[in-house]
Amino acid sequence: MLRFKRKNFFKSINFKIALVFALLLLITLEIVGAVFVRQLETNNVRQFKASVEIPTYIDNSLAEQLALNDTTKANNQIKTILSNYNTTNIDEIRVVDSKGTIRGTNDVNDQGVVGQKTTDRNIKNAIYNNRSYTKNTYDTQNNGRYYVSIVPLYSSSSTGNNSQLVGVLYVRANMKSVYSNINNIMAIFVLASLIAMILGLGIAIIIARAITRPIEEMKQQTQRIARGDYAGQVQVYSDDELGQLAKAINNLSIRVEESQESTEAERRRLDSVLSHMSDGVIATDRRGNITIINETASNFVDVSAENAIGNSILDILKIRDDYSLRDLIENQDELMLDFSSNERDLILNAYFSLIQRESGFISGLVCVLHDVTEQQKIDRDRKQFVSNVSHELRTPLTSLRSYIEALSDGAWKDPEVAPGFLKVTQEETGRMIRMINELLSLSRMDSGTTRVDMELVNMNEMFNYVLNRFDMILKKDDNPSKYYTIKREFTKRDLWVEIDTDKFTQVLDNIMNNAIKYSPDGGVVTCRLLETHNQVIISISDQGLGIPRADLNHVFDRFFRVDKARSRAQGGTGLGLAISKEVVQMLGGRIWVDSVEGQGSTFYISLPYEPYEEEDLWDDDAQN
Repeated sequence: MLRFKRKNFFKSINFKIALVFALLLLITLEIVGAVFVRQLETNNVRQFKASVEIPTYIDNSLAEQLALNDTTKANNQIKTILSNYNTTNIDEIRVVDSKGTIRGTNDVNDQGVVGQKTTDRNIKNAIYNNRSYTKNTYDTQNNGRYYVSIVPLYSSSSTGNNSQLVGVLYVRANMKSVYSNINNIMAIFVLASLIAMILGLGIAIIIARAITRPIEEMKQQTQRIARGDYAGQVQVYSDDELGQLAKAINNLSIRVEESQESTEAERRRLDSVLSHMSDGVIATDRRGNITIINETASNFVDVSAENAIGNSILDILKIRDDYSLRDLIENQDELMLDFSSNERDLILNAYFSLIQRESGFISGLVCVLHDVTEQQKIDRDRKQFVSNVSHELRTPLTSLRSYIEALSDGAWKDPEVAPGFLKVTQEETGRMIRMINELLSLSRMDSGTTRVDMELVNMNEMFNYVLNRFDMILKKDDNPSKYYTIKREFTKRDLWVEIDTDKFTQVLDNIMNNAIKYSPDGGVVTCRLLETHNQVIISISDQGLGIPRADLNHVFDRFFRVDKARSRAQGGTGLGLAISKEVVQMLGGRIWVDSVEGQGSTFYISLPYEPYEEEDLWDDDAQN
């Protein structure tokens, strides 16, 4: 945590301001120090050179001795002159004649060099060039700085331009005292600079802190605003630019809070509207990626909202192969989308509209999905119904017209033909009347105007009564077209069920007629009656050709026939099972079929049942 704070401190503007101030102060001190030390060094060196300069009278005395012919006497005099001249800064003084021979030195320990030739190149150059030479040198052996001065010596008898060089005076002075003073002054200056730096850095930090503290508070307030916390306020320390900025941030915080509350209210209202809409709504960005999808649309496309967000609307609606995003933008026509599957039928009508700014920039799309499955089914059923009714009525009417035209052409006079023609017209007329009555019954059921007369009936007796009628039909017919046997498998317990007797009898008649119609000659129709804890189950099985598996789900559709040619030849209208289904559903029950092709079919009817004891029935009659 400490490392993190230290790292943040070095990145902060507080540190940067202090660092800039310290660097400016350091640069200023360095420049001032460099100029000061340089000037100090120049002055001290100049004063030092003046202090070690040999007086002119000594130069003249030495020149007079060099001009003498008596070398020994001259050397003794030179030695005396040099020994009498004493200064603390000069380490060595040598007198060299014009031939490069050392004539004298003030170093008592180095008198052996007198009379030897000099090896100093600078001395030789000064003799040969007849000019003065000065140089600052550094001796690496003793780490000392020295000032070297070589001055030509002229004979006193020589005047003007005819002066004669008799030798040179070599002076080497130790500059330790000069640079010792400079180093002391430099140490004092460095110490003063460090103290000034520390004080300046402290003052810079204080000043930077005073400047950055309001900025830090503003940063914290903006971070709170970004997190959605608008409660805090920035303290205004002054009326300068920072103070005005703090006031602006406080006002911004209030405005953003009001705007956020308004936006949040609008968002909640929009979410509520979208979630309660019966239509699906999908919104996208300008690239066609989904940004909003309500629950209805998610259910329509069978994709969760989490998985749909961020994906292309073309993929979610499964239209990428047929349409592009540009097609949807340029042509906002409605599309019919089929999302039907084995589990459900679903047809959607998709309406597209653009999300545009005032500048005309398109920022996205909105798609509204409307479920038109039922509407499409109704339209399809209506068209199918009209087609079936037209077809079913046209066949008997065509037959009637043919026979009536034959009778009109004179067939009525033929006693052998006329009765047969009249019988056919009578049968076709009856067929049309039955079909129209059945259509009227279905219409009343669809509109809910059918009257239901419920009564408590012993289902064992009623079912047996219906089956007895079919047995009686077979017995009374001397020449039946088909023989059949009805097998009964009833529970021995009386089952009392509340039903509409007439309508339920019609249901049983329809199923029995179909079982007998499609059973082979001599076939057995098995009728069963049993109970569960709350249901009465009736089943009627035949031994006919059975129903193909693909047609099982359409058996109870209106005008549907498995074998249309055969059914029409046998006088069927294709409405009996549809009416049976409507009646059973009106009674609160359920009807279904189970069939194996080539082995026959079994129709089941399930009715709600509450067990009654015989004494309970008598109690009800007594109360009535």
